[in-house]
Amino acid sequence: MSMKITLIPERCIACGLCQTYSDIFDYHDNGIVKFYQDDQLLEKEVPDHPDILEAIKNCPTRALLKD
Repeated sequence: MSMKITLIPERCIACGLCQTYSDIFDYHDNGIVKFYQDDQLLEKEVPDHPDILEAIKNCPTRALLKD
């Protein structure tokens, strides 16, 4: 099963928490969230995985959304 993840970079405070949960997340040079190897993509279908859900749940600014 998969889920759609949406990034909202303007909410990101570059805390680094999401990448500690899942390596599908990475950061631009300024520390703002992006998808690993997809610099410009703001939505992505990803496998339904507990680590990704934890990253979304623990984002302090809700910069990661699951649709």
